[in-house]
Amino acid sequence: MRRITLAAFAATALLLVALNARADDKTILMVSGVDKQIYLPAILAQRLGYFRDQGLQVELQSEPSGVSAADVLLAGAAHGVIGAYDHAVDLQAKGKSVQSVVQFTIAPGEVELVGAKLAARIASPADFRGRNLGVTGLGSSTSFLTQYLAVLHGVKPAELTLVPVGSGETFIAAMEQGRIDAGMTTEPTASRLVAAGTARVLVDLRTPEATQKALGGLYPFACLYMQTAWINGHRSDVQKLANALVRSLRYINTHSAAEIAAQLPPAYFAGNRPLYVQSLAASKSMFTPDGAMPAEGPATVLKVLSAVSKVVRGKTIDLSKTYTTEFVSAAPGN
Repeated sequence: MRRITLAAFAATALLLVALNARADDKTILMVSGVDKQIYLPAILAQRLGYFRDQGLQVELQSEPSGVSAADVLLAGAAHGVIGAYDHAVDLQAKGKSVQSVVQFTIAPGEVELVGAKLAARIASPADFRGRNLGVTGLGSSTSFLTQYLAVLHGVKPAELTLVPVGSGETFIAAMEQGRIDAGMTTEPTASRLVAAGTARVLVDLRTPEATQKALGGLYPFACLYMQTAWINGHRSDVQKLANALVRSLRYINTHSAAEIAAQLPPAYFAGNRPLYVQSLAASKSMFTPDGAMPAEGPATVLKVLSAVSKVVRGKTIDLSKTYTTEFVSAAPGN
Protein backbone atom coordinates (compact mmCIF):
# COMPACT_ATOMS: atom_id res chain seq x y z
CA MET A 1 0.00 0.00 0.00
CA ARG A 2 2.83 2.36 0.91
CA ARG A 3 4.56 1.63 -2.42
CA ILE A 4 1.29 2.35 -4.27
CA THR A 5 0.83 5.59 -2.36
CA LEU A 6 4.38 6.72 -3.12
CA ALA A 7 3.96 5.78 -6.77
CA ALA A 8 0.73 7.75 -6.98
CA PHE A 9 2.38 10.72 -5.30
CA ALA A 10 5.31 10.57 -7.72
CA ALA A 11 2.96 10.37 -10.71
CA THR A 12 0.99 13.36 -9.43
CA ALA A 13 4.18 15.33 -8.87
CA LEU A 14 5.38 14.58 -12.41
CA LEU A 15 2.00 15.62 -13.80
CA LEU A 16 2.15 18.93 -11.94
CA VAL A 17 5.67 19.54 -13.22
CA ALA A 18 4.51 18.84 -16.78
CA LEU A 19 1.51 21.15 -16.42
CA ASN A 20 3.70 23.92 -15.01
CA ALA A 21 6.15 23.45 -17.87
CA ARG A 22 3.34 23.84 -20.37
CA ALA A 23 2.12 26.97 -18.57
CA ASP A 24 5.65 28.37 -18.63
CA ASP A 25 5.82 27.69 -22.38
CA LYS A 26 2.69 29.74 -23.03
CA THR A 27 3.16 33.23 -24.45
CA ILE A 28 0.51 35.68 -23.29
CA LEU A 29 -0.22 38.67 -25.52
CA MET A 30 -2.62 41.31 -24.25
CA VAL A 31 -4.64 42.75 -27.13
CA SER A 32 -6.14 46.22 -26.81
CA GLY A 33 -9.48 44.99 -28.16
CA VAL A 34 -9.09 41.63 -29.88
CA ASP A 35 -11.98 42.23 -32.31
CA LYS A 36 -10.64 45.55 -33.64
CA GLN A 37 -9.60 45.48 -37.29
CA ILE A 38 -6.34 47.28 -36.58
CA TYR A 39 -5.18 44.23 -34.60
CA LEU A 40 -6.11 41.67 -37.27
CA PRO A 41 -2.55 40.29 -37.70
CA ALA A 42 -2.68 38.82 -34.21
CA ILE A 43 -5.98 36.96 -34.50
CA LEU A 44 -5.12 35.82 -38.04
CA ALA A 45 -1.77 34.43 -36.91
CA GLN A 46 -3.67 32.41 -34.33
CA ARG A 47 -6.53 31.31 -36.59
CA LEU A 48 -4.24 30.36 -39.50
CA GLY A 49 -1.87 28.40 -37.27
CA TYR A 50 1.13 30.66 -37.82
CA PHE A 51 2.02 30.77 -34.11
CA ARG A 52 1.70 26.98 -33.93
CA ASP A 53 3.95 26.59 -36.97
CA GLN A 54 6.64 28.45 -35.02
CA GLY A 55 6.26 26.06 -32.09
CA LEU A 56 4.54 28.71 -29.98
CA GLN A 57 1.56 28.37 -27.70
CA VAL A 58 0.11 31.88 -27.75
CA GLU A 59 -2.84 33.05 -25.69
CA LEU A 60 -4.52 36.26 -26.83
CA GLN A 61 -6.24 38.10 -24.00
CA SER A 62 -8.37 41.20 -24.57
CA GLU A 63 -8.25 44.51 -22.73
CA PRO A 64 -10.23 47.23 -24.58
CA SER A 65 -8.19 50.14 -23.17
CA GLY A 66 -4.64 50.43 -24.48
CA VAL A 67 -3.40 52.19 -21.34
CA SER A 68 -4.71 49.30 -19.20
CA ALA A 69 -3.02 46.78 -21.49
CA ALA A 70 0.28 48.61 -20.99
CA ASP A 71 -0.19 48.41 -17.22
CA VAL A 72 -0.70 44.64 -17.48
CA LEU A 73 2.58 44.34 -19.40
CA LEU A 74 4.53 46.39 -16.87
CA ALA A 75 3.08 44.31 -14.05
CA GLY A 76 4.53 41.20 -15.69
CA ALA A 77 1.15 39.57 -16.33
CA ALA A 78 1.71 39.46 -20.11
CA HIS A 79 4.74 38.96 -22.34
CA GLY A 80 3.67 41.53 -24.91
CA VAL A 81 0.93 43.92 -25.94
CA ILE A 82 -0.84 44.16 -29.27
CA GLY A 83 -1.55 47.85 -29.00
CA ALA A 84 -0.53 51.32 -30.11
CA TYR A 85 3.09 52.29 -30.72
CA ASP A 86 2.69 55.68 -29.02
CA HIS A 87 2.75 53.90 -25.64
CA ALA A 88 6.45 53.14 -26.27
CA VAL A 89 7.12 56.89 -26.48
CA ASP A 90 4.89 57.70 -23.51
CA LEU A 91 6.47 54.99 -21.35
CA GLN A 92 10.02 56.10 -22.16
CA ALA A 93 9.09 59.53 -20.84
CA LYS A 94 8.03 57.75 -17.63
CA GLY A 95 11.34 55.94 -17.34
CA LYS A 96 10.13 52.61 -18.77
CA SER A 97 11.63 50.85 -21.78
CA VAL A 98 9.41 49.02 -24.27
CA GLN A 99 9.86 48.54 -28.00
CA SER A 100 7.66 47.91 -30.99
CA VAL A 101 8.85 44.60 -32.42
CA VAL A 102 6.42 44.23 -35.33
CA GLN A 103 4.64 47.26 -36.78
CA PHE A 104 1.15 46.41 -38.04
CA THR A 105 -0.16 49.76 -39.32
CA ILE A 106 1.13 53.12 -40.54
CA ALA A 107 -2.17 54.89 -39.77
CA PRO A 108 -4.25 54.82 -36.58
CA GLY A 109 -7.25 53.17 -38.23
CA GLU A 110 -9.35 55.38 -35.96
CA VAL A 111 -12.31 57.63 -36.72
CA GLU A 112 -13.56 60.69 -34.87
CA LEU A 113 -17.34 60.39 -34.97
CA VAL A 114 -19.97 62.96 -34.05
CA GLY A 115 -23.50 62.15 -32.99
CA ALA A 116 -25.82 62.55 -35.98
CA LYS A 117 -28.07 64.99 -34.09
CA LEU A 118 -25.08 67.25 -33.36
CA ALA A 119 -23.42 67.10 -36.78
CA ALA A 120 -24.54 70.62 -37.68
CA ARG A 121 -23.10 72.06 -34.46
CA ILE A 122 -19.84 70.08 -34.39
CA ALA A 123 -18.46 70.70 -37.85
CA SER A 124 -14.78 70.24 -36.93
CA PRO A 125 -12.55 69.72 -33.86
CA ALA A 126 -12.73 73.50 -33.42
CA ASP A 127 -16.17 72.82 -31.92
CA PHE A 128 -14.91 70.38 -29.27
CA ARG A 129 -14.84 72.99 -26.51
CA GLY A 130 -17.48 72.17 -23.90
CA ARG A 131 -18.39 68.84 -25.51
CA ASN A 132 -18.17 65.34 -24.02
CA LEU A 133 -15.63 63.44 -26.11
CA GLY A 134 -15.47 59.65 -25.94
CA VAL A 135 -12.08 57.90 -25.71
CA THR A 136 -11.20 54.33 -24.81
CA GLY A 137 -9.47 55.44 -21.61
CA LEU A 138 -7.73 58.44 -20.07
CA GLY A 139 -4.09 58.39 -21.18
CA SER A 140 -4.99 56.13 -24.11
CA SER A 141 -3.92 56.60 -27.72
CA THR A 142 -7.42 57.82 -28.60
CA SER A 143 -7.14 60.50 -25.92
CA PHE A 144 -3.79 61.67 -27.34
CA LEU A 145 -5.18 61.88 -30.87
CA THR A 146 -8.42 63.54 -29.81
CA GLN A 147 -6.52 66.24 -27.94
CA TYR A 148 -4.14 66.79 -30.84
CA LEU A 149 -6.98 67.26 -33.32
CA ALA A 150 -8.39 69.87 -30.95
CA VAL A 151 -5.02 71.64 -30.62
CA LEU A 152 -4.69 71.80 -34.41
CA HIS A 153 -8.01 73.66 -34.45
CA GLY A 154 -7.22 76.12 -31.67
CA VAL A 155 -8.72 74.28 -28.69
CA LYS A 156 -6.47 73.63 -25.68
CA PRO A 157 -6.41 70.20 -23.98
CA ALA A 158 -7.52 71.85 -20.72
CA GLU A 159 -10.72 72.97 -22.46
CA LEU A 160 -11.72 69.41 -23.35
CA THR A 161 -13.90 66.93 -21.48
CA LEU A 162 -12.66 63.42 -22.20
CA VAL A 163 -14.99 60.59 -21.23
CA PRO A 164 -13.56 57.04 -21.00
CA VAL A 165 -16.12 54.73 -22.64
CA GLY A 166 -14.03 51.81 -23.86
CA SER A 167 -14.66 50.40 -27.32
CA GLY A 168 -17.08 48.20 -29.22
CA GLU A 169 -20.46 47.77 -27.54
CA THR A 170 -19.70 50.17 -24.67
CA PHE A 171 -18.72 52.92 -27.12
CA ILE A 172 -21.86 52.31 -29.16
CA ALA A 173 -24.02 52.50 -26.04
CA ALA A 174 -22.39 55.77 -24.98
CA MET A 175 -23.09 57.31 -28.38
CA GLU A 176 -26.65 56.00 -28.59
CA GLN A 177 -27.48 57.19 -25.07
CA GLY A 178 -26.03 60.66 -25.66
CA ARG A 179 -23.38 60.33 -22.94
CA ILE A 180 -20.83 61.52 -25.48
CA ASP A 181 -21.27 64.13 -28.20
CA ALA A 182 -18.37 62.87 -30.29
CA GLY A 183 -15.76 60.19 -29.87
CA MET A 184 -12.87 58.27 -31.37
CA THR A 185 -13.18 54.60 -32.21
CA THR A 186 -12.01 52.09 -34.75
CA GLU A 187 -13.52 49.54 -37.12
CA PRO A 188 -15.87 47.76 -37.15
CA THR A 189 -17.51 49.98 -34.51
CA ALA A 190 -17.30 53.14 -36.60
CA SER A 191 -19.06 51.69 -39.65
CA ARG A 192 -21.77 50.15 -37.47
CA LEU A 193 -22.65 53.54 -35.97
CA VAL A 194 -22.57 55.32 -39.33
CA ALA A 195 -24.67 52.62 -41.03
CA ALA A 196 -27.25 52.86 -38.22
CA GLY A 197 -27.50 56.63 -38.70
CA THR A 198 -26.35 57.22 -35.13
CA ALA A 199 -23.13 59.02 -36.04
CA ARG A 200 -21.25 60.73 -38.85
CA VAL A 201 -17.54 60.80 -39.66
CA LEU A 202 -15.84 64.00 -38.54
CA VAL A 203 -12.14 63.09 -38.95
CA ASP A 204 -10.98 59.97 -40.79
CA LEU A 205 -7.67 58.36 -39.79
CA ARG A 206 -8.27 54.97 -41.42
CA THR A 207 -5.85 55.25 -44.34
CA PRO A 208 -2.30 56.56 -44.77
CA GLU A 209 -3.52 59.31 -47.11
CA ALA A 210 -6.20 60.56 -44.72
CA THR A 211 -3.77 60.39 -41.81
CA GLN A 212 -1.11 62.44 -43.60
CA LYS A 213 -3.74 65.05 -44.38
CA ALA A 214 -5.03 65.23 -40.80
CA LEU A 215 -1.79 64.81 -38.82
CA GLY A 216 0.90 65.96 -41.25
CA GLY A 217 2.58 62.58 -41.62
CA LEU A 218 2.29 58.82 -41.25
CA TYR A 219 1.32 57.74 -37.75
CA PRO A 220 2.52 54.20 -36.92
CA PHE A 221 -0.11 52.76 -34.62
CA ALA A 222 -0.98 49.08 -34.12
CA CYS A 223 2.01 46.91 -33.28
CA LEU A 224 3.41 44.22 -30.99
CA TYR A 225 5.39 45.91 -28.26
CA MET A 226 7.30 44.28 -25.41
CA GLN A 227 9.54 45.25 -22.53
CA THR A 228 13.10 45.73 -23.81
CA ALA A 229 14.58 43.60 -21.03
CA TRP A 230 12.30 40.68 -21.95
CA ILE A 231 13.18 41.05 -25.63
CA ASN A 232 16.89 40.88 -24.85
CA GLY A 233 16.43 37.81 -22.68
CA HIS A 234 14.13 35.88 -25.04
CA ARG A 235 15.40 36.66 -28.52
CA SER A 236 14.48 33.28 -29.99
CA ASP A 237 10.87 33.56 -28.83
CA VAL A 238 10.63 37.14 -30.08
CA GLN A 239 11.92 36.06 -33.49
CA LYS A 240 9.28 33.33 -33.67
CA LEU A 241 6.54 35.84 -32.83
CA ALA A 242 7.86 38.19 -35.50
CA ASN A 243 7.97 35.37 -38.06
CA ALA A 244 4.31 34.51 -37.41
CA LEU A 245 3.06 38.09 -37.42
CA VAL A 246 4.97 39.11 -40.55
CA ARG A 247 3.48 36.07 -42.27
CA SER A 248 0.05 37.26 -41.13
CA LEU A 249 0.68 40.74 -42.54
CA ARG A 250 1.60 39.15 -45.86
CA TYR A 251 -1.68 37.28 -45.81
CA ILE A 252 -3.56 40.53 -45.32
CA ASN A 253 -1.70 42.20 -48.17
CA THR A 254 -2.22 39.31 -50.61
CA HIS A 255 -5.86 38.43 -49.87
CA SER A 256 -9.13 40.25 -50.30
CA ALA A 257 -11.16 41.61 -47.40
CA ALA A 258 -13.72 38.84 -47.98
CA GLU A 259 -11.03 36.15 -47.85
CA ILE A 260 -9.66 37.63 -44.62
CA ALA A 261 -13.12 37.80 -43.07
CA ALA A 262 -13.64 34.12 -43.89
CA GLN A 263 -10.90 33.29 -41.37
CA LEU A 264 -12.51 35.16 -38.47
CA PRO A 265 -15.07 34.14 -35.84
CA PRO A 266 -18.65 35.13 -36.82
CA ALA A 267 -18.96 37.15 -33.60
CA TYR A 268 -16.52 39.70 -35.06
CA PHE A 269 -19.13 40.77 -37.62
CA ALA A 270 -21.84 41.74 -35.10
CA GLY A 271 -24.45 40.30 -37.43
CA ASN A 272 -23.36 42.27 -40.50
CA ARG A 273 -20.58 40.53 -42.37
CA PRO A 274 -20.94 42.58 -45.60
CA LEU A 275 -20.44 45.80 -43.61
CA TYR A 276 -17.36 44.34 -41.93
CA VAL A 277 -15.88 43.34 -45.29
CA GLN A 278 -16.67 46.75 -46.77
CA SER A 279 -14.97 48.64 -43.94
CA LEU A 280 -11.90 46.38 -44.06
CA ALA A 281 -11.55 46.75 -47.83
CA ALA A 282 -11.65 50.55 -47.48
CA SER A 283 -8.85 50.70 -44.90
CA LYS A 284 -6.65 47.70 -45.72
CA SER A 285 -3.93 50.03 -47.03
CA MET A 286 -3.05 50.97 -43.45
CA PHE A 287 -1.32 47.59 -42.88
CA THR A 288 2.41 47.30 -43.47
CA PRO A 289 3.51 44.60 -45.94
CA ASP A 290 6.50 43.48 -43.84
CA GLY A 291 6.10 44.66 -40.23
CA ALA A 292 8.73 47.38 -40.57
CA MET A 293 8.52 50.79 -38.94
CA PRO A 294 8.29 53.65 -41.50
CA ALA A 295 11.37 55.82 -41.06
CA GLU A 296 9.45 59.07 -40.69
CA GLY A 297 6.64 57.68 -38.55
CA PRO A 298 8.05 57.90 -35.00
CA ALA A 299 8.75 61.62 -35.40
CA THR A 300 5.06 62.26 -36.14
CA VAL A 301 4.06 60.37 -33.02
CA LEU A 302 6.52 62.33 -30.89
CA LYS A 303 5.19 65.59 -32.35
CA VAL A 304 1.64 64.66 -31.37
CA LEU A 305 2.52 63.53 -27.85
CA SER A 306 4.75 66.53 -27.22
CA ALA A 307 1.81 68.80 -28.02
CA VAL A 308 -0.71 67.14 -25.68
CA SER A 309 1.10 65.11 -23.02
CA LYS A 310 2.60 66.82 -19.97
CA VAL A 311 4.60 63.64 -19.39
CA VAL A 312 6.30 63.75 -22.80
CA ARG A 313 6.51 67.51 -23.34
CA GLY A 314 10.04 68.78 -22.69
CA LYS A 315 11.53 65.31 -22.27
CA THR A 316 14.41 64.04 -24.37
CA ILE A 317 13.07 60.98 -26.15
CA ASP A 318 15.39 58.59 -27.97
CA LEU A 319 13.05 57.31 -30.68
CA SER A 320 15.57 54.69 -31.80
CA LYS A 321 14.94 52.89 -28.50
CA THR A 322 11.16 52.79 -28.94
CA TYR A 323 11.22 50.23 -31.76
CA THR A 324 13.43 47.65 -33.41
CA THR A 325 13.45 46.29 -36.97
CA GLU A 326 15.91 43.51 -36.14
CA PHE A 327 13.33 40.73 -35.90
CA VAL A 328 11.15 41.64 -38.87
CA SER A 329 14.26 42.03 -41.02
CA ALA A 330 15.22 38.44 -40.14
CA ALA A 331 11.72 37.04 -40.79
CA PRO A 332 11.54 34.61 -43.73
CA GLY A 333 10.76 36.43 -46.98
CA ASN A 334 11.89 39.87 -45.76
